[in-house]
Amino acid sequence: MQSATRLTLLLCAAWAAALLYGEMGAYWASYLACSWPSSSSSSSPPNNHVKVAVVADPQLMDSTSLGLPSSSVALQAAEFYTDLNMRRSFQSTILPFKPDVVLFLGDHFDGGPYMSDEEWQESLFRFKHIFSLNEQRTKPQIPVYYLSGNHDIGYSAFHSVHPEVLSRYEKEFGPRNYQFSAGKVDFVVVDAQTLDGNASNPKVLLTHIPLYRPDNSPCGPHRSSPIINQRVSYAALDQGIAYQNYLTKETSDLLLSLLKPVLVLSGHDHDQCTVVHSTPFGPVTEYTLGTISWQQGNLYPSFMLLSAGPKVSQNSTDLEHEVVTNLCFLPKQTHIYVWYICQFVVTILLLVFWPTNGLSSLPYMNTFVSFMRSVGAELLSRTKEKDDEEDGEYDMIFDAEGSMHLVKKVVAKTPSASSDSRPTGRGSVVARATAGKHQLEPDSSSIHVDMGSEMTSEDGGKLARGSKSRVRKVLQRLFRVIQSIVVIAALNVPLYMMLLFKDWIDR
Repeated sequence: MQSATRLTLLLCAAWAAALLYGEMGAYWASYLACSWPSSSSSSSPPNNHVKVAVVADPQLMDSTSLGLPSSSVALQAAEFYTDLNMRRSFQSTILPFKPDVVLFLGDHFDGGPYMSDEEWQESLFRFKHIFSLNEQRTKPQIPVYYLSGNHDIGYSAFHSVHPEVLSRYEKEFGPRNYQFSAGKVDFVVVDAQTLDGNASNPKVLLTHIPLYRPDNSPCGPHRSSPIINQRVSYAALDQGIAYQNYLTKETSDLLLSLLKPVLVLSGHDHDQCTVVHSTPFGPVTEYTLGTISWQQGNLYPSFMLLSAGPKVSQNSTDLEHEVVTNLCFLPKQTHIYVWYICQFVVTILLLVFWPTNGLSSLPYMNTFVSFMRSVGAELLSRTKEKDDEEDGEYDMIFDAEGSMHLVKKVVAKTPSASSDSRPTGRGSVVARATAGKHQLEPDSSSIHVDMGSEMTSEDGGKLARGSKSRVRKVLQRLFRVIQSIVVIAALNVPLYMMLLFKDWIDR
């Protein structure tokens, strides 16, 4: 099998392995690397807990994301790959955990407040498709809860001018302030205000905007970007806040004092952050979840698995351990695409510069092989001389005193033609023996001088043939490269398309 053919088959196998892992295996690895949390001090086994999958900031791209028209091919390609990644993450990594409840922490869309009704409905259809809300695969008995985000409905300054964005959001996703129960845990969903719940159950406060924390507060080991401090923008004409990174301290203290939650979950920041709030009733941990989308500024998208205690024991006093969480990370999709690009570059370089006859045709390889052969020949010649000395014939000679001596016989060697004649330069020189000694004499009958190159180089004929030969070699190499690329693409493009659309088509 030729070297180029072996290289092509090797590259085909490398691309197939990369695609299988990047489009499928990486999501299985993320699933296998995570598990439902459990607490050794919990009053009931983990399998009796209510399992909640928490997702934050899908923030579906639209015409407001990149400043491109909705008909732009670049925008449509970005939407497709972003949507596909989230759908695959949800179906291949999150749903296999078989959660009892799915909870979205807001920012379902990117330009929700600014989209027309037609574009908003299109984004809504994409959202339902991505998270399998229209499919039979998601069991009807699994409840899904939503929390409104600033990219869904905007801030109060925008509501006063465009109240219709609130009505279309609530028509599809329900009220913006409510509470629900999972097991024996009450979840309180807040937008501008909260609801008081039954004080007998532990509460989890859900808010898209994180609670207040001092500037430069550490966020724990899972954060990948620098700390974002408080930033508040106000709308014109005293219409309220237009943007903020955290709630104010007064609002945060009010929520914590009213609800006395055991846990706070938030989004909005797109990166992971864990802080502990000091309250009069004890410390409260807040987990800010990173985005699930790889295109929202976080190279390490994530989601959370939460176990809520079962609604069986009303006498438990260990409320804090009725809620346990585990942060899970999704495949690093950006790294996978960078790997594809690097592998493509390496593939082209190998196809262009790979020697026609394999590595053995490289100059240094020939030098190495010649060196090893010379070393081997030297070792063999020394061994042969030693053997000749050991295997020679000896005569017995007696001296005048009658003592015997062994004397090695002298063997006459017939000079061979090959040892007498050696080529020199461009002609032939023959060594002849004369008058008891050997000397080198030129034999006119053995001298062959090739003057063709010198004679033809004057009229440019040799240069023309050399130029044509180089052009022919370049064309042959280009044809070989194209041929190999076609073979690799023919085997791997169908595989990639199959892997790409197997998770996109409704089931």
